[in-house]
Amino acid sequence: MHSEKQASVKYYVGIDVGSASVRAALVDEFGMVVAHAEQPIQIWEPQPDHYEQSSADIWAACCSVTKKVVCGVDARQIRGIGFDATCSLVVVDKQFQPLAVNCEGQNHRNVIMWMDHRAVSQVERINATQHRVLNYVGGVMSVEMQPPKLLWIKENLQESYWEKAGYFFDLPDFLSWKATGVTARSLCTVVCKWTYTSDGGWDDSFWKMIGLEDLVKDKYEKIGNHVLSPGESVGKGLTPEAAKDLGLPEGIAVAASLIDAHAGGLGVIGADVKGHNLPCENQPITSRIAMICGTSSCHMGVSETPIFVPGVWGPYFSAMVPGLWLNEGGQSATGKLIDHVVRGHVAFPELQSKAAASAHSIYTYLNSHLDLIKKSLPVGFLTVDIHVWPDFHGNRSPLTDLTLKGMVVGLTLSGGLDELALIYLATIQAIALGTRHILETMQAAGHHINTLFLCGGLSKNPLFVQMHADITGKPVVLSKEVEAVLVGAAILGACASGDFASIQVCS
Repeated sequence: MHSEKQASVKYYVGIDVGSASVRAALVDEFGMVVAHAEQPIQIWEPQPDHYEQSSADIWAACCSVTKKVVCGVDARQIRGIGFDATCSLVVVDKQFQPLAVNCEGQNHRNVIMWMDHRAVSQVERINATQHRVLNYVGGVMSVEMQPPKLLWIKENLQESYWEKAGYFFDLPDFLSWKATGVTARSLCTVVCKWTYTSDGGWDDSFWKMIGLEDLVKDKYEKIGNHVLSPGESVGKGLTPEAAKDLGLPEGIAVAASLIDAHAGGLGVIGADVKGHNLPCENQPITSRIAMICGTSSCHMGVSETPIFVPGVWGPYFSAMVPGLWLNEGGQSATGKLIDHVVRGHVAFPELQSKAAASAHSIYTYLNSHLDLIKKSLPVGFLTVDIHVWPDFHGNRSPLTDLTLKGMVVGLTLSGGLDELALIYLATIQAIALGTRHILETMQAAGHHINTLFLCGGLSKNPLFVQMHADITGKPVVLSKEVEAVLVGAAILGACASGDFASIQVCS
């Protein structure tokens, strides 16, 4: 009986492309991750604020991790595949071959990463237009979005290069094209990062006003004129070539994708919390905010009607949860900031050796060290004399100032492990205070949020979670399934397969 039950279980593959690695999971029809694999991907930083990747490297990693998680599983039980990825810009020529996004002409480096800030002057000019589409990004477009990056390419690379460019993809859409051969875009990507609106589509006047009128002339073929809702089935499923690459059968359903933070939000925001005496119990999901914490952090809140929040992206209709409006706050550097502060400290080698000797990660060791040096007061009070301003990579929300820099106040001549632990704690507290600033801005505009739902790498750090609860004054919910982003991607595949009627049913 047990083997018969196992044979009847349906599985879905979720593939998540983060900033530094690609992960895949095999998820069963009950939402449980039964296999998981991860592989690093390369990042080039040819000059300050320029971050590039290779779409070929990313796809190869997708194939490698997928083959690992489906190994030994009856292929007939795998019903669908869903992708999520960072909102990076992928450029290919008219034959879909990689095209360089750099002055060196290195074609394999054809991805401008989401965290790339090269297009500062371009985004300043775009924001100076005060065009109406900017109302849907908090009033100010981010340098991390795609229009300023497109304008940078046109203005800084040879004119012949711009003519060679065949297609510009958001990375999640590149992956669904690679799997299906269909150039359809996800409503999530084009609405959140490209200025598409779910009711009016592309706004010709915007592209003409910023100097990209040629995208209008080709009827938006280069950036997408076929848009699908997240979870909708793309084309005829996996092509023979993609099926061979991924180690899956041809024709398996492939879903229209999501940006990685949105997949994480989808994976946690609808969680069942009955019996835990939380303020969001028996309340609509509009009382919740999903916080996806990784290299950067995103704060995803939904509403039944559009809410315009100064300095916070959106409102975007159906960009994450169908039928609901999404507002997205964010911090450009969180995990990356913590790593930068800790690894750059003079006491880092001492931390490394002591953590290794105790068989703990450096952050587990730091957390235990803080517990050792605290006195009668809670650990948070250790930083009464040290303060961090966390915008080392500019402020995404709600100040929307990419020129802001970071700051540490209260340094002494001490260079020991105690000081490193205190700076680490103060950095986490600064990030949590940034979250509080975003929440207060969203609530002042009309959101009613009473509970935080965290996922992503930093949600595995108890100190990070505790500081967010203490500083926001709101309860924090962690998913029983720690790989919530991968579950979100798999939900897309389950929806595309037709086994579930909608994303809400899958969730």
